[in-house]
Amino acid sequence: MAAAEEPTLRALLHRRDLGLTLVSHEDDLPEGALDRSLRWVHSSDLEDPTPFLSEDLALLTTGRQFDEPGDIGAYVARLADRGVLGLGFGTEVHRSGIPEELVHACAAKGMPLFEVPYRTPFIAVARAHSEAIAAQAYARRSWALDTQRALALAALRPHGLDATIAELGRRLDVWAGMFDAAGALLSSHPRDAVETGVLDDLGERVIEILARGLEAGQSLTLDDRTFTLFTVGRGGHLRGVIALAIDVLDAEARSVVTSVIAMAGLAMEQSEQLARSRRRLHDQLLGSLLTDDPGLARRVLGGLPPAPMLVAVAADAPAGTLTDWWERHRSEHGTPFFLAESEEGVTLCLSEADENLLDEVAVRFGIRIGVSDPEGYDAFSRAHAQALTALRQQGERGAVRYADTVGSSILTALATDEARLVAESRLAPLREHDARTGADLERSLRTWLEHDARAESAAAALGVHRHTLRSRIAQAGGMLGIDLSSFPARAELWTLLQTARD
Repeated sequence: MAAAEEPTLRALLHRRDLGLTLVSHEDDLPEGALDRSLRWVHSSDLEDPTPFLSEDLALLTTGRQFDEPGDIGAYVARLADRGVLGLGFGTEVHRSGIPEELVHACAAKGMPLFEVPYRTPFIAVARAHSEAIAAQAYARRSWALDTQRALALAALRPHGLDATIAELGRRLDVWAGMFDAAGALLSSHPRDAVETGVLDDLGERVIEILARGLEAGQSLTLDDRTFTLFTVGRGGHLRGVIALAIDVLDAEARSVVTSVIAMAGLAMEQSEQLARSRRRLHDQLLGSLLTDDPGLARRVLGGLPPAPMLVAVAADAPAGTLTDWWERHRSEHGTPFFLAESEEGVTLCLSEADENLLDEVAVRFGIRIGVSDPEGYDAFSRAHAQALTALRQQGERGAVRYADTVGSSILTALATDEARLVAESRLAPLREHDARTGADLERSLRTWLEHDARAESAAAALGVHRHTLRSRIAQAGGMLGIDLSSFPARAELWTLLQTARD
């Protein structure tokens, strides 16, 4: 990331005007001990100054607290526990040289110990550090302004969003990627910096984040790589996610990312306006196709998926996300499709050769899709009705074929809410009698019909005598007002038993 060097203890030691000297042996110090970010420089001769100190600072002292006998090791331990990053000893101010016990105690704790010569006042060290902090802040602000200008210029290029993401990655010196609402990677920089498997996992997290409507930036770790994710769009209308391969951003870098989020949101909002216009057009074209005349759609779209084609309908599906997924598939694989929204749901038309994609979409988005038989465009309305019929069948999520639903039973198609209400009303006297008396007339009827109205086999299945079963059949027929000696009456009774809820 382009930035000025952070103020550190090493930077102070390199200031020739201060004349500071590192007493500790750098090889004996913990790795990076001199290069940690130093927040401030403070001075104190208290025996225990830790209640007045903050972490990540350097402490300067003249050693007055060591005049009285005390445990210097415990003193250094308290400083280390408080998070002090270095101890500066002012020599020839109160005492000559640095106590050997202090040198050994600092070495034992890995605390950098440096000498502040008599000619250098403590305030000069603190002022030098504050100047370094100010210089860094100025450099970071200058970097942020320069970066925002570069991002604005990138946004004006032909593929503005892609160019902006690439420029953001270069300026932060990290991998940057833009995901759409379907979890697909729209652009990234550098392109091959993140493994495909990690990108797939990121896409799944993007879908989860957008589904939950989260807006704040959040960090996650995948395969030992940390990413920070930022949603694009306003609450309730999130458009995508910008991902950065970094765990921490300072204020200036975060302001730059905020600018990119705003530009990306504006670009995607403009795209959404175009998409809304296209959806209205496709809705009208769907109405034309439902008249079994594909002429208008072919003239407007410049073509349709080749016949034989399939019509699929998905209810309660994310139309925008589905559109993004199919558009990406068309861009990458040349898959032709037609998609429109209506009161029934999202209607999709595609070639029979691409039928397997419907199963992939249903699983990816956790939705249910009704799929027609292969048809020509002169039978589009019939295919659409078939897809709706398949969609309305009870079952799990996934792609449901019309051919599978009609192959099960015609009674399934007739089992509407109205039909169930009629069946339950017709069977009510029988069920009330069974509940009141403990009789088993309904089960006896069902078993009898399942055995093709043969009393002996049905009685055996029920564990009763055939005469008992015949008596039950006659009693039930009388209660229902049905003459069960005829086939039409038996067919009607079977329909009632299959349709009514248990």
